[in-house]
Amino acid sequence: MRVNRRTQRERSDTTRSALLAAARPLFAEHGFAAVGTEAIVRAAGVTRGALYHQFADKTELFAAVHEQVEQELIGRIGLLLADVADPWEGMLAGVDAWLEAASDHEVQRIALIEAPAVLGWERWRASGQANGIGIVEAALHGAIAAGRIAEQPVRPLAHVLIGALDEAALYVARAEDQDTARAEMRSALHALVAPLELR
Repeated sequence: MRVNRRTQRERSDTTRSALLAAARPLFAEHGFAAVGTEAIVRAAGVTRGALYHQFADKTELFAAVHEQVEQELIGRIGLLLADVADPWEGMLAGVDAWLEAASDHEVQRIALIEAPAVLGWERWRASGQANGIGIVEAALHGAIAAGRIAEQPVRPLAHVLIGALDEAALYVARAEDQDTARAEMRSALHALVAPLELR
């Protein structure tokens, strides 16, 4: 009996993974509204019933794709920060990595352009906060512990910085000249955090 339950769970996980893998490039290329469930299930090689067994509707499938993109992005930035010895330099490197990610087509379309409209601003913002708050707080705690910034409440500062990072990413994503926009926002964000550094 236990073996059968595990096998069923594995089949369910495989179906879910197939749907995410199929939907992600479709959403990134065409946008949420232009992608029908038929195209998704065809690309995933599953039935429409299998889709609705895994997700309540297309919006919830998109939400899962968005969460996957967000978590991968935070994971990449986390690995980058782990390789930087100086916590202050790590914070600046994290800012640069976030802006670089904002120029990635998939991140732009799914996380920055489609998600606020599909999920609603509150849900999109909550997801971004949930995924990003930990890494920003960890970077701030590290900089405080190293004596690079003054001791202060970390949670409110992290929220302010995430707000600035999100706005900067949206600015880059919507710009016609993204290289220029990224350089502008890099300068602006570095200037914003510069007063935090203890000299």
